Amino acid sequence: MAILPILEAPDPRLRAISKPVDAVDSKLRALIADMFETMYDAPGIGLAAIQVGVEKRLLLMDLQETEDEEGKPIRNPRVFINPELYDPSEEHSVYSEGCLSVPEQFADVERPATIHARWTDGDGKAHDEKLEGLLATCLQHEMDHLDGILFIDHLSRLKREMILKKLQKAKRAKAA
Repeated sequence: MAILPILEAPDPRLRAISKPVDAVDSKLRALIADMFETMYDAPGIGLAAIQVGVEKRLLLMDLQETEDEEGKPIRNPRVFINPELYDPSEEHSVYSEGCLSVPEQFADVERPATIHARWTDGDGKAHDEKLEGLLATCLQHEMDHLDGILFIDHLSRLKREMILKKLQKAKRAKAA
């Protein structure tokens, strides 16, 4: 397993439309393992393949919402291959979203509160479920990546430009 470099905005590769995964094979499973290692190291709760430069309709998540007796998050890794969303609720919810590709920046984003999703997991098993709460929000956020959309694209032009300027300033400070 390896920790992969995460692309950061405004890298144009983040705007690519990801292509469907053809087969769940050993090569894909190796990528999934590397992506989980990368996400946990970052640390984050979701990662799309395009964020590590792979144009595949693959994303993974681990919300780590529950804790063990010692207060450490319990891992619950989930893999979504060729995910599709349908039947979003008319009710919306707002979450303060962040993104590994837009580091240390957060903003409120409004999305459907519940969604239905179809996907294949890392074992090749098909799923079709109704999702809500943070899981629904995170899946919508990660699926946006598959279509070349960042969470900042849901913001006003002014807020988006402010965040991009902050990113550029942070990159210059790191380079100095």
